[in-house]
Amino acid sequence: MKSGKRILLAAVAALATTAPVLAQDTIKIGHISVSSGFLKSVGEPTNVAVDIAVQEINDAGGINGKPIELKRYDTGSDPKQAAVAARTLVQDDEVLAIVGPFSSGEANVALNDAERLKVLMLPTSSSAPGLTDGKTYGWRLTEDERKQFGRLLAAMKEKGLPMETAEIVYVSDEVVANGAGTKLYPALLEEAGVKVGDPIPVQWKSFDMSAQVAKIVQSNPDFVAVAALPEQASKLIAELHRQGYKGRVIGSQIFADPNVLELFGPEGEGTLLVAGFWKGRTEASQAFDDKFVAEAEARGIHKLGAHHSDAQAYDTVYLVKQLMEAAGTTGDPDKLQEERQALVDGMEGVRFSGILADDICFAGHDAELPGYVIEIKDGKWTKFAEAPADSCE
Repeated sequence: MKSGKRILLAAVAALATTAPVLAQDTIKIGHISVSSGFLKSVGEPTNVAVDIAVQEINDAGGINGKPIELKRYDTGSDPKQAAVAARTLVQDDEVLAIVGPFSSGEANVALNDAERLKVLMLPTSSSAPGLTDGKTYGWRLTEDERKQFGRLLAAMKEKGLPMETAEIVYVSDEVVANGAGTKLYPALLEEAGVKVGDPIPVQWKSFDMSAQVAKIVQSNPDFVAVAALPEQASKLIAELHRQGYKGRVIGSQIFADPNVLELFGPEGEGTLLVAGFWKGRTEASQAFDDKFVAEAEARGIHKLGAHHSDAQAYDTVYLVKQLMEAAGTTGDPDKLQEERQALVDGMEGVRFSGILADDICFAGHDAELPGYVIEIKDGKWTKFAEAPADSCE
């Protein structure tokens, strides 16, 4: 018995001795993700993109000779859990930086924790205007809805599409959709000289949209601007078609997912939307898209292509890698605060090239990215127009 106890104590002592050394052998990066809840369909594929980037980096030798150790936390699509995730990753897991959270609603909450805990946080999809205003530790490799929707309207005008009248439908209980439908869309449509009715709300769980659509059909606008996630947008489009509406449906980045080709079906023909990623931009962009689709399918996630959120998440991991290499990050727990701050300092004036664009700069704490106006044409994802990234000067 005494011999066994001595062996056990020796093993415990050995673990205590080696644990700090093991901790220094990796570079810890946090990932606040969405794998459940109402954002799962658009958020879970982002995990695939992040994992691809991490695997590529580790296969190539890691960061400064050390592999990335990814610490992931699922919010369940709940902004409150995004705050819990930030605290857990920073205080318990001692990560050096955080990729995520996914949505604007989650980021709006978690960015406050990043400020308090003094750690770099890079949301992967959030596009609500102004989220990083006044922040020190929050940055985004995303483009906001206002700029992208404005590019869509400009492209429609340039192509001479009918634009005299419009109606707006939005999902009232989703942060970005609500903001887009009640504030962003009305303001930009008014600026474009489009006569628009009062925004029409629906809820994301709504199954019957016949009453809302009946109002639209009665006014018969040139187009309907939809602020909704793909599933809700598909229900609306199906009902518009059922009631005989012949005009176009348009949307910003919110439902800019290649899977809408299947979700919308033939009723989606002519739909216009805007995305921040074009798979054919470079060989690297196409290679990522191909790898992403294959890996997603291997995990049982059906994707027709990468959403711009997926591409943004992939590039965000590589941006963190660039920052860490420039700062000489070691992952040493004794240098945790110092190395965290060095990454934040490194964001000032940074330039980055990836699958999204080349020589990306940041205006304030938001990246300046190109915009691709997409038309569903003959059942395919086709480029209707393209807008270059704005200057950061």
